[in-house]
Amino acid sequence: MHWRWRSLVGLFEGISDALLVVISWVLAVAPIGVLALAFGLGASAGGGAFAALVYYIVLVSSIGLIVTLAAYPVAVIAGGRSLGEFARAMIAPQSVAISTRSSLASLPAMLAAARNLKIRDEVADVTLPMAVALFRATGPAMNLAVLFYIAEWMGLEPTLPHAIAAIFVAVLMSLSAVSLPGEISFISSIAPIGIALGIPLGPLALLIAVEMIPDIFRTFGNVTMDVAVTSAVDRRTASPA
Repeated sequence: MHWRWRSLVGLFEGISDALLVVISWVLAVAPIGVLALAFGLGASAGGGAFAALVYYIVLVSSIGLIVTLAAYPVAVIAGGRSLGEFARAMIAPQSVAISTRSSLASLPAMLAAARNLKIRDEVADVTLPMAVALFRATGPAMNLAVLFYIAEWMGLEPTLPHAIAAIFVAVLMSLSAVSLPGEISFISSIAPIGIALGIPLGPLALLIAVEMIPDIFRTFGNVTMDVAVTSAVDRRTASPA
């Protein structure tokens, strides 16, 4: 029976290693695609679009920053870690998040941070991979911010029922999004929310050209919140002394 479990674990480890290789390929090619999109955007829209894009980057990135800052009280209050301890432990995974923009690629550093925070292995080894796969704290809020920006840009006012439906779809889409750089999943993750909100999807093709900067804040916030929530799970499931 044990050899079957070892074979199963080996299979998933092989899949994980293969996905990391695919991510490295994507990261190598992505700058070329972003450059092409940015060039096309500049050629078609001209300099007048620059201020609007800067406003978009600041707006959406600030939502990710708010989620990131919210992770620290979670780690301190719910996780029982000191602010300094949590901040120091997060330096490595946050650095990987900035450089790769992939929660999956940041997972080994997140596991190391969990060990530094003295989170039990049986908690970290289950909770963190599940969080990377399913829990994207920045996803719903930042994706909705993209679409409300488009609505403001185009002079549209979504109705309350549309807004409620969009929130519901945004949560569902965050559960199914892949942990890869945003240029890959940007349109597929946001388009269903835009349909629920009743917003034209054409501008997404332009905004993807500058998605790299907001995506840094997406991954940064997701990684930070994942470790914070894992520390809270560890504290709540600890056996009484």
